[in-house]
This record gives sequence, structure tokens and C-alpha cells, in this order.
Amino acid sequence: MRLLDDVALERSSVVANNAMNRQRRLTGSNGYGRDLGIDVAEVIRGRLAAGAESFRWLDLCCGSGKALLECAESVGDDRLRITGVDLVDAFAAGPRRGVEFVTASALTWEPGERFDLITCVHGLHYLGDKLKALAAVASWLTEDGLFVANLDLAAILPAGDRPLDRRLRTALRSQGFDYDGRRKRIGRRGAATVTLPFTYLGADDKAGPNYTGQPAVHSYYR
Repeated sequence: MRLLDDVALERSSVVANNAMNRQRRLTGSNGYGRDLGIDVAEVIRGRLAAGAESFRWLDLCCGSGKALLECAESVGDDRLRITGVDLVDAFAAGPRRGVEFVTASALTWEPGERFDLITCVHGLHYLGDKLKALAAVASWLTEDGLFVANLDLAAILPAGDRPLDRRLRTALRSQGFDYDGRRKRIGRRGAATVTLPFTYLGADDKAGPNYTGQPAVHSYYR
């Protein structure tokens, strides 16, 4: 099997041209609420109503960013700041009240601040070193910040014959992550320095469709 490093992987048509989030909205049958299991706008409104000085939301692999623009308009509060990061510069047009878009790899981009909410809707499926991304996200949260993302642990595989699934679940849980295998969601509350006992070897962009029906990427570790 030919494994790609993350630089080569990001040039793959499966990754650079994936369509998972290009037109995704904030609500509805194809919305963030359905995929993440939270009402993003209500989470933000609740924190601001409680007297927070500001609220910072980071959305990784944001696609066109339509959902982010909708959220900013819906909340309508200047204390809200939203950052969307995507590998492809195909962001939606429209008023960007408190919203910034960044064209960058989710694995190499480094923020200059911490976030009260970090989301990644179906974006981890296309990353090579998925565990590196999880560790980075944990360090970007505020003390009580929330992280929610879609993740299929079946896409994180061992290089040899020794099964990885049980060890991986145990390691993630020990580092403060919650994983819902039925809904394919991972999350955590609060910042931490995360260390996971696995070494990334590379990724396979020929893995084929995952549970979403879209081609995805398998990541290999030892």
C-alpha cells in the first residue's frame, strides 16, 4: 500500500476537491446541528446572555463558510468572533460581520488565540494525521471551551496486525475525549496538553467511501 505524507495528501483530489462542506448550512437537514448534535447559535447566545465579554468560534474544514455567515447574522452580537479555516479558498460571498476566513491546512495552521467553541463537520475524514489534529485542538480551547467533530475511528488503522481500536479508545478517553461510536462524534470540554501513544506513518487516499458515502482517507499508526 502506498502511504502519503500530509503534504502529498493535501494535493490529492479526494482532499483538495472534496465537497462535504461546500454548501452546508447552519440548520436544517444538511446543517451543523444535525451533524454535531448541538445548536451552535444557541450555545453562543447562552454564553453571551450569561455575560461573557466575548465568544470565539473556530470551525475547521469550514468549506464555503455559509454556516458561519448565517450564525453571525442570526446571533447579531459584536462580541461574537468566528474563524473558518479551509484548505480550499472557495468561501461564500456576503457580509462578514465578525467572521474571518483563512485558507490553510488544518494540520499546519496555528491560531493566535484560544476558542470557546471548536467544530469540525466531517473534516477529519480528509486529514492524514487525525490524532495530531485532536491534540492541537485540545490546546486551542479555553478553560471551559467545547470541541465537537465527526470522526470515524474505523479510519484510524494499525500498520501491523495488532488491533488499534480498543487501545485508541482507551487512550482518547484517558486524555479527556468522549467518543460516540454510534453517531461517529468526538468531543471534549476544556483545554489540555494531549499526548497519544501512537506514531503516524501516513495516509491512504484510495480508501473509498466511508459511512457518509463520500470518499475518505485512512490514517495509519503504530
